[in-house]
Amino acid sequence: MSKEILMIVGDFGEDYEIMVPYQALEAVGHTVDAVCPEKEAGDVVKTAIHDFRGDQTYLETRGHDFELSATMADIDPADYDALVVPGGRAPEYLRGYDEVLDAVRHFFEADKPVASICHGPQVLAAAGVLDGYDATAYPACQPEVEAAGCSWVDGVVTDGNLVTAQAWPDHPEWIAQFLDVLGTDISHGAVAAADD
Repeated sequence: MSKEILMIVGDFGEDYEIMVPYQALEAVGHTVDAVCPEKEAGDVVKTAIHDFRGDQTYLETRGHDFELSATMADIDPADYDALVVPGGRAPEYLRGYDEVLDAVRHFFEADKPVASICHGPQVLAAAGVLDGYDATAYPACQPEVEAAGCSWVDGVVTDGNLVTAQAWPDHPEWIAQFLDVLGTDISHGAVAAADD
């Protein structure tokens, strides 16, 4: 069954962590509304690509312009079945918006599925919703998310309604676990039959 999913993004969010889940969720039949505070549907956020090249931290380069599909000021979180909070630099400032924190709290209070990756859990920490969860994030965020009350797990982890991952290389497992929490049924039989 198709789900209505809210994705909260912002300027210099991680390109892959916005684009890949947005497209993957739409590809399996879900509807995703990507929103950003102070921007409207049709506006764009600038993304950044974070690459791992053997340095002590990631290298950042300019990504793409990602078009918003809805206006945050016009949406009601209660109209959505699930939430996605990507990483990158955007969470640093998104966590300063009350409307973002209120939206995040709604999904946890209603026990709806939430997927967050990389620096995205910074927003969850600021919303005060991580206490008691097993979770992960980009490793540099470990002290922050542990201070918010979660137990740190290396790798992708699902705990109840929450699916977290460390960075975009985790996409296959992270998206698969989120689809499972959403109750998404993907039949591979039709693909195999078409190949015969």
